[in-house]
Amino acid sequence: MSIGSHRLLGFAFASADLLLEITSEGRIAFALGASEAISGRLEEALLGKPWRVFVDPADQPMVEALFDGLEVGQRAGPLIVRLATEDGASRAASFCAFRAPGNAEALSCALSLADPDAVPLAADLPDRKQFEELTATLLQTAQATGAKLELAFIELAGLGAVREQSAPDVRKALETRLAGVLRAQAHGGQAATELGEDRFALVRSRGEDAAALSRRVARLMNLGGDDIRPSADVIPLKAEGGSRHAVRALRYSLDAYLREGHSAAPADLSDALSQAMQRTLDEVGALGEAIREKRFRLVFQPVVSLSDGALHHYETLVRFGDEGSPFPLIRMAEEMELIEQLDLAILERAIGVLDEEPGLRLAVNVSGRTIGSANFVEQACALLAAQPRARGRLMFELTESAALDDLAQADRHLHALRVQGCEICLDDFGAGAASLAYLQQLRLDVVKIDGRYIRDLQHGGREATFVRHLVKMCSELGVRTLAEMVETQDAEDAVRRAGVDMAQGWLYGAAKDMAAIRAANNPTPGRIRPALRR
Repeated sequence: MSIGSHRLLGFAFASADLLLEITSEGRIAFALGASEAISGRLEEALLGKPWRVFVDPADQPMVEALFDGLEVGQRAGPLIVRLATEDGASRAASFCAFRAPGNAEALSCALSLADPDAVPLAADLPDRKQFEELTATLLQTAQATGAKLELAFIELAGLGAVREQSAPDVRKALETRLAGVLRAQAHGGQAATELGEDRFALVRSRGEDAAALSRRVARLMNLGGDDIRPSADVIPLKAEGGSRHAVRALRYSLDAYLREGHSAAPADLSDALSQAMQRTLDEVGALGEAIREKRFRLVFQPVVSLSDGALHHYETLVRFGDEGSPFPLIRMAEEMELIEQLDLAILERAIGVLDEEPGLRLAVNVSGRTIGSANFVEQACALLAAQPRARGRLMFELTESAALDDLAQADRHLHALRVQGCEICLDDFGAGAASLAYLQQLRLDVVKIDGRYIRDLQHGGREATFVRHLVKMCSELGVRTLAEMVETQDAEDAVRRAGVDMAQGWLYGAAKDMAAIRAANNPTPGRIRPALRR
């Protein structure tokens, strides 16, 4: 071997553990390096064998697409590939390939050992959640290494119709090939997913334009004619500011785009999503600043006792600027992990109101995400301990907008708030699938019945049966009930007949700020005349 050959091998082994050359017929013509450590076979045992002999069947379509997509002078990878081993050991390798000019169409491949536990074994595309987790990992790595990544969208207009018209075996082969082709274009061979509507997304290294990607996918899928029309768009992914934050912005923007803007032309896809991501980041920044500086206002809606019509307490609601419903911003706060700060800021302001109004009782909302935080409970207990006059005058309404992952932990956290003299209400009972589990496993004082049941309660039927049985069950558990969206006298009569303890809605008044409440009526408990206090 010449000095030049040794030098080339030295450079190769500086970044790889095993070198392979694969002929145009798909057989291994050359193997050198840590063959046994990577594949479980000696180098001699690999020679003349098809490359598929050492690649797990789940990853074979991806590797095949990688090879087929390489043009002369082009390098592809790295892909993380599961290996098929004779000794039964679980092995994975980082896999790169290069089609050198003048090498009889042979492929030069470099493999390096990788962690097999970090590689999901699946021939199918990851789902959205897995894709987001993979993207977060890639961005975290990119932030450390300086790698430049981009998000690519591939539109295969008409693919759905072809799928539907194909025989089952043909359709299965098409989907297997599609998954392999898309994974072969993705960084690491995993970060690709289906978005629906014949659209796909993948994370890849920057450098190649969208048109070249579209042409390659079309060629690898043997797409032609007018049945399927491929196109692609890309937007850069920035790891700065934290990978989790970037992925949360991506998720929120993508959900909004698919929900509201999926009818846009394929050519506008990257612009639409890029604008959505930038708008999300701008809105998140503004929301975070508003929370930190407490630039929001509180309004209060009365809740009455049905036994005597007296004011029982006010529910505390948040408003931002001139915006009517705060729900979009609250949802954003939950998705972008700002909800704990928001809930704490509202709690702090509400406790201040209790200090100013000695006879007042308030309820504040707390997200399911927030109540899982030990930090929130610790700070809330400290605020309550510092304001003993609030004891017995504050209720926490646990919302189901974000599901609780650990009910036992949530119950411990809620109990810590009860020790401080607070009551616990489960908001919007019946709106979420977990309501019964919450009622069974959480120690509650009040259950608020979702308004959709109250609207139809006066008409009888299934809603009336549901509410009556719920009230009876809660009564046996020592839990009071509260009906929301009581807007007419007939609705009030219906909830009273059902045995509900408290009611809330426009019949008793809209949400107002404390100054308006003081001007119209003393906020301390007293009888509220329906309809006249709106």
